[in-house]
Amino acid sequence: MGGRKEGDVVSDTSSSQASSDRPTQRQLKVVQRTTLIAAMFAGFIFPFSASSMNIAVPIIGAEFEVGATHLSWIVSALMLSTIVFSVPFGRFADLRGRRRLFNIGIFIFFITTLVITFAPNFPALIALRVAQGVGAAIITSTNQAILMEVYPVSERGRVLGLSVMSVYIGLACGPIFSGFIIHYLNWRAVFAITAAFTLIIFFIALASSAKARKSGVLQEVAQGSAGIDPVNTLLYMTAILATMYGLTIFAQNILSYILLAVGVVLFVIFTKHATTIKHPVVEVRLFRRNLRYITTNIVALLQYAATFALGYVMSIYLQVVKGFPADISGLILVAQPVTMAIISPIVGKLSDRKSPFVIASVGMAICAISMLSLVLIEEDASPLHIIFNLLVVGVGFGIFSSPNTNAVMSCVAPKDYGVAGSILGTMRSSGQLISMAIITIVTHFTIGDMLIESAETTGIMLMFKVSFLVFAIICAAGVALSLVRNRSIDAPGSGSTP
Repeated sequence: MGGRKEGDVVSDTSSSQASSDRPTQRQLKVVQRTTLIAAMFAGFIFPFSASSMNIAVPIIGAEFEVGATHLSWIVSALMLSTIVFSVPFGRFADLRGRRRLFNIGIFIFFITTLVITFAPNFPALIALRVAQGVGAAIITSTNQAILMEVYPVSERGRVLGLSVMSVYIGLACGPIFSGFIIHYLNWRAVFAITAAFTLIIFFIALASSAKARKSGVLQEVAQGSAGIDPVNTLLYMTAILATMYGLTIFAQNILSYILLAVGVVLFVIFTKHATTIKHPVVEVRLFRRNLRYITTNIVALLQYAATFALGYVMSIYLQVVKGFPADISGLILVAQPVTMAIISPIVGKLSDRKSPFVIASVGMAICAISMLSLVLIEEDASPLHIIFNLLVVGVGFGIFSSPNTNAVMSCVAPKDYGVAGSILGTMRSSGQLISMAIITIVTHFTIGDMLIESAETTGIMLMFKVSFLVFAIICAAGVALSLVRNRSIDAPGSGSTP
């Protein structure tokens, strides 16, 4: 293990380098800007691809003649793959070079997105979405870490706010773009155009990495004896796969209960094994005596579990119940992410001066209220009524997201940014998958596995209301946990606040 890896940044964030080795301020600013651009574009493409599929769900279901219960796999397959691979890739990136892996992740996402264009049937589409999730896992586990490498602590909230803004712009553009493309072409064209844009992002990321190396901002540092334990990694991946897959098919058959039980047992074995080895895939020490770090990650999981499937449910409501075409539905759905994109950079900057823990809690409380208000929407609701509710959700989520990310990163040392970012990414993706699992379960009991366009309006509205009631309860639980977190006086973890 005597090789070397892409490592520490020669900037305000690293004081270990000799001043004579440091790049000029101009060089540093250029690298910071190009890194931010690359990270924002990469942060844009994954949610853009995910949200664009919400509009396509009814159309894909009709083309492949897939029942309502199985349609959620269009989104869940991508989420499940992302969850399984995020933490291992985050750990690997910390050891072998975050930027190198970041670029590879974008390329994998490009290839798989392009191939999806030619998917001949529904099983092939799902398999390719799983492969696409590998690229997404690499991107999400390195995206924020490469920003933390080149920006000082004093600018962390602002930069994370801009990064989160790009995610929300992706979420906003996805429904609009896919709505018009599907209306005038077809759903396959959405993937083809997304692939072309991803290729452009790949070249932007390569150019950013080249500037960083040429200027000397990124230096080669000794790798030492650090490594990845293959047994521990396999235990982790198997445990999370069994647990998340079990949740996805929960209550549909006996297999779901078996998988959940196996997942819990494997997690216990994984945790015990991680405490006995030198290089576990997840650093257990990050969670020791660090209540704020633990609760902040759990709050992120709950927030995404309560809000992610909103676009999926609203897309079915707008197209099947209200009868709006795909392009109009996309325009209505855009209200939420546009609001998030406007608010997140402002609140992110505020979290540099005020407690990010408190700000994130306020945002989650607003989300809880907005989820409850969605339960009251009826079949004859006006578009303005729907848009207003989506705007309120956007305000709450926009206030929550970047401060919560800032809060997580403030609990660890710079050397742990990669694994901390990947753990947070896993919490987000797990929450998103849980959100889709809830929809699958509710759909199973309210609509069944009939074609969605053949379902009774009363059944769809029951699914709609039960789903948002469950989401409101999850949000309320997150608010309660946030209050516990905010009162906690625990010191930061082993990586003290950097």
